[in-house]
Amino acid sequence: MNQGATGRAHELRFETHKTDEETKVLCAGKINSDTTVLLKSVVQPYIPGCKRLVLDLSQVEYVDSSGMGALVALWVSAKRASCEFRILNLNERIRDLLRIAQLTKILEGDQEYHKYLPM
Repeated sequence: MNQGATGRAHELRFETHKTDEETKVLCAGKINSDTTVLLKSVVQPYIPGCKRLVLDLSQVEYVDSSGMGALVALWVSAKRASCEFRILNLNERIRDLLRIAQLTKILEGDQEYHKYLPM
């Protein structure tokens, strides 16, 4: 049986919690070339007017290069909208991947580093 897009959609799931101060999106599954469009389509609409957007990756088991690109694209969109963007609760493998790609400081929210980046 060919799972196609339906099968891939089940590879990444979301649970969202909103307050006046922040929107937190719990992601579960895999962030890869099959799920990046879904990730961006779910998360992007929260950015306009949001003070802080937090992606909780505690239940994400895998991120590939396409997934890293999607996270950076979301960070860029948030920065342009003056929305603070953070990712939290990465497993060690994903944290190492971000460290190797030198993305840890921007995606995990090093505020000292952020003030030197152009809007």
